[in-house]
Amino acid sequence: MATSSRIIAQNKKARHDYHILDTFEAGIVLVGSEVKSCRQGGASLRDCYARIDNNEVFLVNAHISPYKFANRFNHEPLRKRKLLFHRLEIKKFHGKLREKGQSLIPLKIYFNSRGKVKVELALAKGKKNYDRREDIKKRDMKRDAEKELKQRH
Repeated sequence: MATSSRIIAQNKKARHDYHILDTFEAGIVLVGSEVKSCRQGGASLRDCYARIDNNEVFLVNAHISPYKFANRFNHEPLRKRKLLFHRLEIKKFHGKLREKGQSLIPLKIYFNSRGKVKVELALAKGKKNYDRREDIKKRDMKRDAEKELKQRH
């Protein structure tokens, strides 16, 4: 990922609800009013996921707000959007998604250094409730240890 990218939307719950196994970057097919809405920050990845249909990857439930200056041909906010991957990458995803509990989750949508809209996807496995509690315990223990070290110095 380029250093001069601008984040449009982030899925903040993804890292909380899933174990991230691998991340990928993909292009996304958008119409003009969707790109303009993204430039204004009108996108959300809440409850969004990626699905493979007929050897193509689609982003489902990604909300991109209608562009208020568009005419009657404005886009539908929750439509399926095609993601751009090479055929071999799609075959690799298809094989990994057959494993139980794995899914493709979008982490963020951003503009890259060339001004193109990109999606960062993650191959992820869902966390159980005890996994989440374990993460919270580790984070609290680390915070307490750092606080203890600060007080000693």
